[in-house]
Amino acid sequence: MKQNRNSLYIFSITLVAAIGGLLFGYDTAVISGAEESLKVYLIDSLGLGSLAHGVTVSSALIGCIIGGLVSGYFATKLGRKQSLILAAILFIVSALGASYPEFLFFTKGEPTLSLLLAFNFYRIIGGIGVGLASAICPIYIGEIAPADIRGRLVSFNQFMIIFGMLVVYFVNWGIANGETLEWINDVGWRYMFASGAIPALLFAALLFLVPETPRYLAIQNQDQKALAILTKINGPSEAKSILDDIKQTITTNVSSEKLLAYGKLVIVVGILLSVFQQFVGINVALYYAPRIFESMGAAKDSSMLQTIIMGLVNVIFTVIAILTVDRLGRKPLLITGSIGMAIGMFGVASMAFSNIIGIGTLVFIIIYTASFMMSWGPICWVLISEIFPNKIRGRAVAIAVAAQWAANYFISSTYPVMMEYSGGLTYGFYGLMSVLSALFVWKFIPETKGRTLEQMENMWRKKQGASKSKKAI
Repeated sequence: MKQNRNSLYIFSITLVAAIGGLLFGYDTAVISGAEESLKVYLIDSLGLGSLAHGVTVSSALIGCIIGGLVSGYFATKLGRKQSLILAAILFIVSALGASYPEFLFFTKGEPTLSLLLAFNFYRIIGGIGVGLASAICPIYIGEIAPADIRGRLVSFNQFMIIFGMLVVYFVNWGIANGETLEWINDVGWRYMFASGAIPALLFAALLFLVPETPRYLAIQNQDQKALAILTKINGPSEAKSILDDIKQTITTNVSSEKLLAYGKLVIVVGILLSVFQQFVGINVALYYAPRIFESMGAAKDSSMLQTIIMGLVNVIFTVIAILTVDRLGRKPLLITGSIGMAIGMFGVASMAFSNIIGIGTLVFIIIYTASFMMSWGPICWVLISEIFPNKIRGRAVAIAVAAQWAANYFISSTYPVMMEYSGGLTYGFYGLMSVLSALFVWKFIPETKGRTLEQMENMWRKKQGASKSKKAI
């Protein structure tokens, strides 16, 4: 019962797990302040071109794809908690290694191709940590959270991702503020990367204070431990009922359960959720925001200010999603967000076709990002954490998250080429994807508001049974 719920304990566990989300945002955005210095130190000095620069800036994404792919294995074999500890260790290694890639094998101030490869290696290590965290943090929170507030708690992880990006923008600015360009190119960029070790160490330390998820413990036949945690979260009267529901869905060994045991649809839905979240173009808006605003005629300082405004809007509308997801439901927010994104992107496209530069473009971009942050940003992660059945959740989430990072890489890397061809068509494409995302949600996404994870599993089992019956007929 709700009156027996330990809300402080639930929030404390969620907050610790969501630090993984903060590191997700921190690690992916820290490169924004350091990329020009890296270009001077490791690219220009070696006589390499824009391709090497682009690969170096985006190398962490390669690690993200790898981390997403292996997250299912680690979540199943090590458990959710131990996998997050592994991610924290990778964050620490990456932060320190990227800040001083010369460690042991190279001489500072003497850039070589091998040093460039070493730097990219450390960034890929961090990317693997991001891939693990991006998959396992929502799983952990989803498996800990009571059904009626699960959406809110998993959405908090997205808030921490956006907050982590905002924090690192200010950290980078604080490090560079008042310093000479020579100092930034020599030392400042190292401090930017090294700063990530501080929240990573905090994350690793706090993880030792939180429990493993009760659903994973039940899968491992550690029922008494699972019951103890469920009791601490939900109270004794509800804990036994929840554990009974969990045990009813676990009839086979989790590692021997086939991935398609509940049908292809649930896997396809998870993959398409992830792909649409990226194909609507959000990371173009996040990664290239200053460049977009500069291309519209804004000065450098003004473009950075507009980026900060956009960042604050992102935080505000993510909070709106957190406050409404368990009240309004997942589907209404996703469809509303898709419509808002379509309006924003078609608006930007029309202004690009008309060659109109002005405040209107900023307004349309803010409409677009605000719509994403109140819908697809957090709620995609909520659904990924809750739609998959217990026995295949780790592996299924791994596939969905790997698809998401691959789509991220594809959309981010094709943006400059598409813009060279036509800015209007580029933004029009993202608008079209927003429309298709709304249709996809309306047709295929089940409403999960208030349902337990076990109820979701039974729903997919029934759908699979109905599908087999149709085929037999």
